[in-house]
Amino acid sequence: MKIHLLAIGTRMPSWVKAGYSEYAERLTRECMLNLVEIPAGKRGAHPDLARIVHDEGERLLTAAPAGSRIVALDERGQPWSTAELAEQLAGWLRDGREISLLVGGPDGLDPACRARADGLWSLSRLTLPHPLVRVVVAEQIYRAWSLLHHHPYHRA
Repeated sequence: MKIHLLAIGTRMPSWVKAGYSEYAERLTRECMLNLVEIPAGKRGAHPDLARIVHDEGERLLTAAPAGSRIVALDERGQPWSTAELAEQLAGWLRDGREISLLVGGPDGLDPACRARADGLWSLSRLTLPHPLVRVVVAEQIYRAWSLLHHHPYHRA
């Protein structure tokens, strides 16, 4: 199964790239994590943020493979514990469809993405910087996979 992490933003600091890669590369073919970076809209002196977020949302939805289960990362989503994420991952693996995880840009996720999503996932009640979300998602997917496979990485 492939999990596509569709994220707005293309110029990430080296620590984000390193953190994401550290966990994504640990996963096996059974559960591959594929990052798709989508350019952020141009934000000038007086940007039309609603239009920019809408355009970013359209590009996120277009990048999602046809037939994939769409899960939007959103603060209004369901907060899962590690064990609950492992249950979600097990269900996704059984379902067999690819998963598209949508991560908005610095001004959030377009409402159309939330409306189209099969589920909403909240990483935290805290507001996280969108580059950090990539690292947290990769680590948590790896941790959930480790829990399902009784790998020693997850020790809780």
